[in-house]
Amino acid sequence: MIRILLAEDQAMLRGALSALLGMESDIEVVGAAADGEGAWRELQRLGPDILVTDIEMPGLTGLELAQRIQRHALPVKVVIVTTFARGGFLRRALDAGVSGYLLKDAPAEQLADALRQVHRGGRAIDPQLALEAWGEADPLNDRERKVLRLAGSGMSANEIAAQLNLSHGTVRNYLSEAIGKLGVGNRIEAYRLAREKGWL
Repeated sequence: MIRILLAEDQAMLRGALSALLGMESDIEVVGAAADGEGAWRELQRLGPDILVTDIEMPGLTGLELAQRIQRHALPVKVVIVTTFARGGFLRRALDAGVSGYLLKDAPAEQLADALRQVHRGGRAIDPQLALEAWGEADPLNDRERKVLRLAGSGMSANEIAAQLNLSHGTVRNYLSEAIGKLGVGNRIEAYRLAREKGWL
């Protein structure tokens, strides 16, 4: 049996994925989590073969979760199922050691087949995205990305500084660097462009 843990913040989708995968004779959904931190706890408790995760989740994104799994060298493979059809996300996912990257509008049997392929040690990547991913390189580093994401959510430089335990000046430097690298006029334009490219 292929033991699966699901991480998806939308309850209806989490239930649908669980039901669909549960219909496969060789796949067992052993647990589900509504956010990244919950998924991290369940991973350690259940020791599944594969984590199927969304990218956007409260607390810890699917990509951050994959990076944490990679850092701790946990013996679990990661498959991302998302609506984000952007090459930038796929590049970051592959850098984080992800074995699969599929879109939510793919047919259900494609997901089951992808899980089998990943379980055998292969990779399952949406082919159209794979082509896109090797286009433009992501110019942002992790700190710039984090600061820009918070700025895009409407937080001021002072609020970002408090949340990330940085000085106000450091936050302004990160924002300036991101704006400069992206060749735009301000933080809102930088956020929009980075989001569009899949770099956030």
